[in-house]
Amino acid sequence: MIAIEVTVNGRLHREPVEPRLLLSDFVRHRLGLTGTHVGCEHGVCGACTVKLDGLAVRSCLLLAAQVDGAEIVTVEGLAGGGALTPLQEAFRRHHALQCGFCTPGILVAADDLLSHERAPTRAEIVDMLSGQLCRCTGYTTIVDAIAEVAGA
Repeated sequence: MIAIEVTVNGRLHREPVEPRLLLSDFVRHRLGLTGTHVGCEHGVCGACTVKLDGLAVRSCLLLAAQVDGAEIVTVEGLAGGGALTPLQEAFRRHHALQCGFCTPGILVAADDLLSHERAPTRAEIVDMLSGQLCRCTGYTTIVDAIAEVAGA
């Protein structure tokens, strides 16, 4: 076992983990934050996207032991105080969620984009979404929701 110390959604966790435990499994099964979904387990679909020290990453490609000392934000950590963020509200307004399986990863990736690009173009939004698979929509409503928040 390896002892790690990681801050997840503002809360410090000190946990012993097996060296082979994936970050996605740590977040879901150890911490109970099931908004982080596991789809392909190969880093292709984006369902497991979380923010690691401020950058969007695939949690299925990282070991929990690798994030010792890091700060993680999951979809549950995007909104503070129980209120939805403007991005989450826009997703609701535009019906940009369909079945919802991909939505947490897309929200985290979009939050990451908006934190680095204050006013991304629709083309930049589409480019960001190229790393997020959604099987229910044509992405149009997702792009519309993100563009609304970006003011595009």
